[in-house]
Order: sequence, then structure tokens, then C-alpha cells
Amino acid sequence: MDANKELDFLINSELDTDLKRIAEKVVAQERITFEEGVMLYEKGELNYLGVLANYIRERKHGNRTYFNRNFHIEPTNVCVYDCKFCSYSRLIKQRDEGWEMDVEGMMDVVRRYDNEAVTEVHITGGVVPKQNLEFYADFFKQCKAHRPELHIKGLTPVEYYYIFKKAKLSHYEGMKYLKECGLDSMPGGGAEIFHPEVREKIAHDKCTAEQWLDIHTQAHALGMNTNATMLYGHIEEYWHRVDHMERLRQLQDKTGGFQTFIPLKFRNKDNQMSDIPEVSVIEDLRNYAIARIYLDNFDHIKAYWAMISRDTAQLSLAYGVNDIDGTLDDTTKIYSMAGAEEQTPAMSTQQLVELIRNVGRHPIERDTLYNVVTDYKDVVFEEDKSKRYYALPVVN
Repeated sequence: MDANKELDFLINSELDTDLKRIAEKVVAQERITFEEGVMLYEKGELNYLGVLANYIRERKHGNRTYFNRNFHIEPTNVCVYDCKFCSYSRLIKQRDEGWEMDVEGMMDVVRRYDNEAVTEVHITGGVVPKQNLEFYADFFKQCKAHRPELHIKGLTPVEYYYIFKKAKLSHYEGMKYLKECGLDSMPGGGAEIFHPEVREKIAHDKCTAEQWLDIHTQAHALGMNTNATMLYGHIEEYWHRVDHMERLRQLQDKTGGFQTFIPLKFRNKDNQMSDIPEVSVIEDLRNYAIARIYLDNFDHIKAYWAMISRDTAQLSLAYGVNDIDGTLDDTTKIYSMAGAEEQTPAMSTQQLVELIRNVGRHPIERDTLYNVVTDYKDVVFEEDKSKRYYALPVVN
């Protein structure tokens, strides 16, 4: 049954009146309200949410599913902030347990990929005083001089708020300067949960929601694209999640600068919130689906396969997700240190393509800005010419 027939069947079934109204609004491409978003969390069963989310996903993207070839640099895991959910960072007084790279060390990582067909370097990590504005300006300049075509997706408002304040620059001035040095876009980290009722308990000393949103606003004003995340599955209530997405939706209405929303699952290994159980895979899928339904002005919903496992990433493609990130390798420790299933997260391009094809989706390698690099519709991999793979046609 295709997405349209599934939705017709759903609407014509014996549904709760409120849920039927939401389904009718999805068909009519009407925006659902805050209260309806909370209702989806409270009353929406997995199958119902999946039908709605997949309908929207296929209306926007057909079967196309994106990934990219990227690598990560994490300049440090030492941090001045003390986020209760973080398994990755080490406080300044624990710096002997961590690492702090210099610019040359970061460039060594870049040079390691000189002969690889990667399109993006993703940079994020802890916050330390010596990795200041000029530290990153120097790295961005050297990286662009060495490999001009490599897209630099670097740092989050958590890092930027700290270094701009230290440099006595406004958010706009700081973002403008670093863009001139080679910064191309910004990832979505550091958002956690915006509402102060939760944020004060889990990340009280990092930038506020308003500061996070303003730094993205300034990046958008400079023509930069950014992403957004939400850390879910810990002490927040359902309405906190909807409040978080509502703030993002409102900013997107104003700027149009967000590309992708990435729900991030709270993992409880080796952190100060280890007593809180992790939510189930069913809740993961429900959360992806509701994000796809609520964030009507976001083009893409992404699942980080390295954080949620390859199997769950495949399942998510039926619940609103149309992007599963990239061929990142074990240079990234943020997921594994928090207890993710992938302890050395690496997949070859062939593995990613086959993961997507095996659930009937059409794999497309993209660059950071979602330009098509390679359409894998009819690609046969050299090491396996006995198999011929055909993805479903691209839906415009």
C-alpha cells in the first residue's frame, strides 16, 4: 500500500476525533498547533504517526534518502561547562583524562583525507579558553587554503557564544568574521531542550535558548545554512519537546535558514544522569514521526545511524526520516562514549547505499547543502558485479 492509500485508509478508519482532524490537516497541508503537537505525543500510536510522517516524507522527497561523505574533527573533549547528560567531556580539572588539539593536529586530520572523496569536515567538541576566536580563524583559513572545495561545517552556538564573548564581538560580527575565514555552515548541536525549566537542570551554565537561537539567526542573515537538534528522552515532558520545536519553527518562518532537524537520543552511559533509563526504539520512531509532522517548514529530518544503530536508522526511513548522515569514521567519539551501539562508527559508501536500498529507498549522496553528488539508482559496485541494484525512480 502506498503512502496516499495508507493515509486514506487511516482517515476512513475509526480514529479518535482529534487524531482524525490532525490527519485531515496533514492532507490539506495545514499547520498543526502546539496543542495538537502535544496530543500527538500523548495519543498518537506508532502506526498512526508513521503513516502521517511517511506521507509527508514522500510528498517532499519521494523515496530519495540522503547521505554524505564526511569526517569529524573534535578539537577537544575538555570543557568549561558541566552538562549533566554529557559522557564525552572532561572538566578543566580533569584535563589529564582528555585531549586538546592544536591547529597543526587538526590539519593533520584534514590531510589524512586528501585522497578520499569526502565533501565535508564536521567540527565540534568541548570549550576551552585557548581554543579561541583566532584559533578557529587560523584553522578555517589553513583548511580552505589546503583544500578549498572541502565544506567546513563547524562548531555550535555553545562554542561561538563563549569565544565571541571573550573576543568582545557581537554574534553577528563574530559569525561574519569566521565566515570570511572559511566557515561555510553550522551544525545543530548544543540545543538540548530550550525550555529553562529543563535546561537549567541539565545544562545550566551553557548558552541560553535565546542565545542559541540568535547565533543561528545571525548565521542565516549572513547567508549560511544551519541545522538544529533536540536532545530527547531524559527528564523532559512531551510539551517541552513541542515547545522546543515550536521555537525552531518560528525562527524558520522568519529566516528560512535551517536545513535539517536532528533528534538526538539521550544515552545514559557514564554521565551524571545515568540513573535515567533510555527510551525505547518505539519512542525513538514516534519522536522522528512527530518531528516530521510538526516541523512543516523544515525540508529534512535526519537520523544519526551511529547513535541509534543501523537497524533503527533503517526503520526510521518509514517514520519521516529522509537523511541518515554520512560515512563518518571513528574520529568521532561523542556517540560511542555515551553508550551508542556503534562503538567505532564507520560505514563505507557501499554499506550506506545497501542499507538504504534494503528498505526500498533511493540512495543519493549529497553535499552539505543537499546538492546531488552521486545518484546511486543504477550503480553497481566493483567488488560485487553479480548483483544489480535498482532504486525506485526519483520523485520530483
